[in-house]
Amino acid sequence: MLTTEQRRENIMSAVHETGRVKVAELSAEYKVSEVSIRKDLEALEAEGHLKRIHGGAVALNKLYVNMDLGERYKTNATAKRKLAELAAGFIEDNDTIFMNAGTTLTYVLRAIRGKKNVSIVTNSIQNATEAAAHSSFNVTLLGGELDTKYQFTHGSDAEKQLANYHATKCILSVDGVSSEAGLTLYYANEAPLARQMIGSASSVIVVADGSKIGKEVFARITDATKMDILITNKTEKQKVLTELEELGVEIYQA
Repeated sequence: MLTTEQRRENIMSAVHETGRVKVAELSAEYKVSEVSIRKDLEALEAEGHLKRIHGGAVALNKLYVNMDLGERYKTNATAKRKLAELAAGFIEDNDTIFMNAGTTLTYVLRAIRGKKNVSIVTNSIQNATEAAAHSSFNVTLLGGELDTKYQFTHGSDAEKQLANYHATKCILSVDGVSSEAGLTLYYANEAPLARQMIGSASSVIVVADGSKIGKEVFARITDATKMDILITNKTEKQKVLTELEELGVEIYQA
């Protein structure tokens, strides 16, 4: 039995993925009363995640790129947790890991708390703070220019510092993954640092939920062939996944 919080996270993810949900269908799916579902929708509307309509709710016309950090963290939270649990299986004791500023990676950090002597190098203030709370992690926050809205560092100073390091694994969160466009991000100022992380790691793991598959956004990081492993959730975009596998990418679905 799901908790109220878990049910609301699932409903929020469904709205973002499908654009619309119905009270009667949610009531049947979660085996709770329609009154409970309406309360869920009311609470989610108050938090700005959806708009209630007669008999259900619809997604807001707000792009992921325009969400603040807190909104991004909550979006598709259930899917992100599942991805993080799968990604955790690829992390070993004593690994050195490069991580960029994706919110999905905060969930990954929580999933690997049991690992020992893991070194984290990141440009994300949020992820550095998350990792620093655990004594088993050694944390390096790259210095540089600060993106105040999304709380990550970038620029030449960060790139010069990163040049001193090598990682056993690079774990990236990206905004688009496709066979043709490769790996892409919404923000151009983070792309050079992500590209450098890829080039200075022994293996590259990309963690991206199904909404990112087949998508191309503004700033290109690199070719899809630079990715060793893609961790995603169950998605209908099997043609894209097959194309990536043909390029030599290992696909794992949560």
